[in-house]
Amino acid sequence: MTSIESVVLEAEDPAAAEEFYAAAFGLGGRLRVRPAEGETSGFRGFTLSLTVARPATVDGFLQAALDAGATAVKAAAKSFWGYGGVVRAPDGALWKVATSEKKDKGPATREVDRFVLLLGVADVKATKEFYVGQGLTVGKSFGRKYVEFAAPGSPVQLALYGRAALAKDAGVPPDGSGSHRMAVVGGDRGAFTDPDGFAWEQPA
Repeated sequence: MTSIESVVLEAEDPAAAEEFYAAAFGLGGRLRVRPAEGETSGFRGFTLSLTVARPATVDGFLQAALDAGATAVKAAAKSFWGYGGVVRAPDGALWKVATSEKKDKGPATREVDRFVLLLGVADVKATKEFYVGQGLTVGKSFGRKYVEFAAPGSPVQLALYGRAALAKDAGVPPDGSGSHRMAVVGGDRGAFTDPDGFAWEQPA
């Protein structure tokens, strides 16, 4: 397995969610929406991240999301790693838009350099080993704290973070229960569920 084709989010109102995502981020086929199944509450255990070229583009995407109906979770700000902010989509998914640059070297664009799915997991090392067993190759690894899988040419990149650390990074409490309301489409290993309950589906 070397590629993730898309992320599927479940929403109470799929039509409204599709309209929101088209206006906010314009990710096309990399993001799909379907009717919600199962109850959920609190932190769903994942975030979606857009990495872009410069702060002006971060601001542009975040403002587009807010204008389309998102709520602010963490206002865009500079940090030691760059510049970014977090919003919650109307369907409840958490989105981070960030850049490693701290100064603008050009105008804002609607270009996304990387679309990253970050899973908050109970045991980063064990889940890393699980995904290596599914055919993914580790690109970056920082012990039990963070793992990023190599995905040349993949529409979506996968990374693992400790659940509490990911919630803290997103600016929300780590508690949550019920359905993740998210699935991953990709690969050639068939459908499976990972150790933290995240479901993978075969491409249609």
